[in-house]
Amino acid sequence: MKRSDFVKNAGLLVGSSVFLDSSLKASTTDNNNMKNQTFKLDYAPHQGMFSTSAGKGFLDEIQYMYDLGFRSIEDNGMPGRSVDEQKKAGELLAKLGMRMGVFVVPKGGNGANTLAAGKREHVDIFLKGCRDSVEIAKRVNAKWVTVVPGDYERRLPIGVQTANVIEGLKRGAEIFEPHGITMVLEPLSDTPDLFLRFTDQTYEICKAVNSPSCKILYDAYHQQKNEGNLINLMNQCWSEIAYIQVGDNPGRKEPTTGEINYKNVFKWLYEKGYKGIVGMEHGMSKSGKEGEISLVNAYREVDNF
Repeated sequence: MKRSDFVKNAGLLVGSSVFLDSSLKASTTDNNNMKNQTFKLDYAPHQGMFSTSAGKGFLDEIQYMYDLGFRSIEDNGMPGRSVDEQKKAGELLAKLGMRMGVFVVPKGGNGANTLAAGKREHVDIFLKGCRDSVEIAKRVNAKWVTVVPGDYERRLPIGVQTANVIEGLKRGAEIFEPHGITMVLEPLSDTPDLFLRFTDQTYEICKAVNSPSCKILYDAYHQQKNEGNLINLMNQCWSEIAYIQVGDNPGRKEPTTGEINYKNVFKWLYEKGYKGIVGMEHGMSKSGKEGEISLVNAYREVDNF
């Protein structure tokens, strides 16, 4: 390589490095300037999304989320935390005026102990999970809990399976109703073995259960994969939708990284009068501090409608 070419290429590399460093600093400054500025919708991060800046402590990260302008959190694994940690998280959320989003009712995993089978032992495990969830919800002031009914029981006709799921959910709703807690049923795209996969299917089940404690968790990531037509299907099933989660597709990363026009989706939710939580149940396209900045910038962008 000629010395002149080497010097020119080295200059380009240095220039690029300075540009990237300046861009990162500018983004950091922008985020610092927007601290405590809330969003139009109530987006709820998960622990780990800001661990580089806030540290790995759950309470420290909740405080950091608040400082960034978020006013809710989600924590699927809340049942696995100690009672002491649950209480401390609940106290901090109350102090900050933040809401607790969903955690998952412990029933042995998404596909396990399926209600579709109509087996007493499966229903008993589910109902124990519901009773345990009531106590957890009291500690953190949670109003929503996620339920996945389990896999298909393919030896039974689909109508019988559906009836079994409805009967099991009715019993769960009876546990939650006196406490003002809503179990939100989440149709998933992870595997075709899961019984609950589509919005209209979940809508039909919620109508049959006929309880304020049994509604739909609409995860736009899963439903983009399963059926698409997001806004139209949400509108058709709106009376039974109580909770929203998001993630872009493909990749299940933050909005703006995939094919879903989240600015339009969020604008529609806002104009619909949605006051609930929008759970950020997804990964991040970048790691470390850069990833945290990109995450916040993405939500500022799609919330700017």
